[in-house]
Amino acid sequence: MSARAARQHLLADPVLGPVVEQVGAMALKPVKGREPYEALVRAIAHQQVHGKAAEAMLNRLIAHAPHEPFPTPVQVLAMPEGALRACGFSGAKQAAILDIAHKSAAGWVPTRRAAARMSDEALIERLVALRGVGRWTVEMLLIFTLGRPDILPVDDFGVREGYRLAAGLAAQPKPKELAAIGERWAPFRSAASWYLWRAADLNKAGRFRAPAAI
Repeated sequence: MSARAARQHLLADPVLGPVVEQVGAMALKPVKGREPYEALVRAIAHQQVHGKAAEAMLNRLIAHAPHEPFPTPVQVLAMPEGALRACGFSGAKQAAILDIAHKSAAGWVPTRRAAARMSDEALIERLVALRGVGRWTVEMLLIFTLGRPDILPVDDFGVREGYRLAAGLAAQPKPKELAAIGERWAPFRSAASWYLWRAADLNKAGRFRAPAAI
């Protein structure tokens, strides 16, 4: 995705353009080289816990594979019973991680190279079948791991809140409404999502400039 092309396209939008001007240059940079398997395990770790707690659990998991940057699926499956619990993972997280590891070892979870040959929707359809993995989790993987340029996570609170602020609305748009609105941001809907997240962040910090009447 060309950041310059995305910025120019979104600047022309009557609602998003002022946000782009306010936020400035886009700094959306996917994680280089990370495999979908690792991204999914990390996502499970972060579900419903504070970021620092999730990273502590992941660091304990990584310590089980000192010669690898991240434990492989086979290594996770070979861990003794209770090892994941000792890392701090709940029963539900353990079950999800083991399912991801099992299906990665079996080839169901595609490698980064294999994923490059699959469409966004094909990846979503396949990966939401994993335990503990929903559409939003896969959309985050598509944006932040695989660098897909045209993803709009319409169920994301921050994205909908960002649009509410950008459009000067009293209430957030419904997911279906935002999906229809977002058609005009294609093929740069991942960049649009990033700018909407930044609008929500600015508002939390008390620095968002409300738009003039549109």
